Amino acid sequence: IVGIYLKSSKLEKSLGKMLSGMLVNMESRGPDSAGFAIYKNEKNKDYKYSLCIADINFETFKKQISKEIKVTSLNKNSDHVILKTKEKPSKINEVLSKKFKNVSLVGYGKSIEIFKQVGNPSDVVKKFNLNEFSGTHGIGHTRMATESAITTDGSHPYSTGEDECLVHNGSLSNHNNLRRKLKKGGINFNSENDTEVAAGYISKNLSNKKSLNDTLKDGLKDLDGFYTFITGTRKGFAVLRDEIACKPAVIAETDDYVAIASEFQAMAHLPNVNNAKIFEPEPGVVYSWGN
Repeated sequence: IVGIYLKSSKLEKSLGKMLSGMLVNMESRGPDSAGFAIYKNEKNKDYKYSLCIADINFETFKKQISKEIKVTSLNKNSDHVILKTKEKPSKINEVLSKKFKNVSLVGYGKSIEIFKQVGNPSDVVKKFNLNEFSGTHGIGHTRMATESAITTDGSHPYSTGEDECLVHNGSLSNHNNLRRKLKKGGINFNSENDTEVAAGYISKNLSNKKSLNDTLKDGLKDLDGFYTFITGTRKGFAVLRDEIACKPAVIAETDDYVAIASEFQAMAHLPNVNNAKIFEPEPGVVYSWGN
């Protein structure tokens, strides 16, 4: 897992390049798939929906979706599109489920854009042209599949709420029971991945007006397993390791940014990293920036 939060706006145009290097440097830990979420400080009232259209022809999809909703813009990036519209999530979910069963909603919000694919992280980064992205913060993941299939739906990041996403290193032992409980509460899941369950747990608590800090602290007793989480929100991100802390993590903080990764090698290319405050997050402690 990797993440970077910019304290200085002067680096915003370099965010994609910085995050790209982090993901590529982590491909030895996860060669099966990769994904990333980019947050942009856009001052618009439209929702942005990250959609995976897979093998569907883009022009065909564009014509068909425009018949169902009022589209502000639709931009293609590899097999994903970013749909901007004033339509609310309930409407988009209804249209997708009825008219576009082969299109996956990867994430949505006013700020977030999510992209993920099966394949070597170096190839995924190139396909989505991550180097050219700008933004305020981002998180990413390279995956070595263990408990679920190697698919786009099985890849991280996972988003189950507006401008929210999660990447996770580790495994949860009680995800099946928790998935059933969350489904009864109205949370929908698109994979059998335990990380998506953790994302649903976080979104459910945040929708009940619980703070991100309190939600993650409660997760220490509700989520059984070994894990390091990076949770992204519109304002920033938070990091949590379980109380056993067998999953590695390192943080590098400068006056311009905060970076986190499973290994330091992911951050070795970052500017001025040799002068950063470098530390290992303590077990069971929530670290948060921007929130």
